Amino acid sequence: MSMVKNDLIYTVTRKGAVTIPAEIRRKYGLKKGSRVKFIETDEGILLVPIIPLEDLFGVDRDVKETVYQMIRELQEERRKVSEER
Repeated sequence: MSMVKNDLIYTVTRKGAVTIPAEIRRKYGLKKGSRVKFIETDEGILLVPIIPLEDLFGVDRDVKETVYQMIRELQEERRKVSEER
């Protein structure tokens, strides 16, 4: 089991709600209306933020040239294979 950075203990309300600490909401960009997914594991329950598709726009900018180079290499390999046939 992994080490826990900070022990954060909260109480579940009668309706099943738990407050997510402000520090964690800020760190993971959770705000009113954010969606999360509960995943059961052997070690417990994971609470995973669901990132809206529009928030992913531009996340590849640091690796864009690498991706383009890989595409060019694949196209070149396909061209060579088709010429050999």
